Parts: sequence; structure tokens; C-alpha cells
Amino acid sequence: MIGILIRPIITEKMTELGEKRQYAFEVPISVNKIVVSKAIEKKFSVKVTSIRTVLVKGKRKSQMTRRGRFEGHTKTWKKAIVTLKEGDKIDYFGNV
Repeated sequence: MIGILIRPIITEKMTELGEKRQYAFEVPISVNKIVVSKAIEKKFSVKVTSIRTVLVKGKRKSQMTRRGRFEGHTKTWKKAIVTLKEGDKIDYFGNV
């Protein structure tokens, strides 16, 4: 279960979805919904009702320098949007 949840995605849009008990996490491309569900339930002690996964394709990037043009791309990554049971909540910045 170690390394399944890479990082939480905290954006303005995901903050609004947090009011609907939906949270997003970056996960490895190779994991499936069942593994993500078990990892979230174990780490945060909540009950997951549904999961949606999205493959976010990397963007092409180019840079002009004196030596010519360099091209590359950002990495492709997977996002898991998790819906929790009524009454459950994930506190990213918990009172430590």
C-alpha cells in the first residue's frame, strides 16, 4: 500500500468538490480503482463509495536557445477522484 497515493490535488475546483465529499489524488498509472479505494480507506479511515480515474496526458514543451530549439514533454499521470460516504471527510492538513 506504500506509494499508491502520490499526492493530493488541491486546486480551486477540487476545493469546491470537497463540499460534495469528493477528493482527488495523483496515483501511479499502473494501479486500478480497487487498490486506490483500499489505500484511501486504510490511510484516512473513511468509507469510499465511488472512484473515477482519469489519465492526464502530458503536454508538449519547446524552448528556444542560442544552440537551437529543444523539445520535450511533461509526464503523463493518473488522477483518481474519490467520493466518500455521507458524513466522512478527509482533512489534508490535520491537527498534528
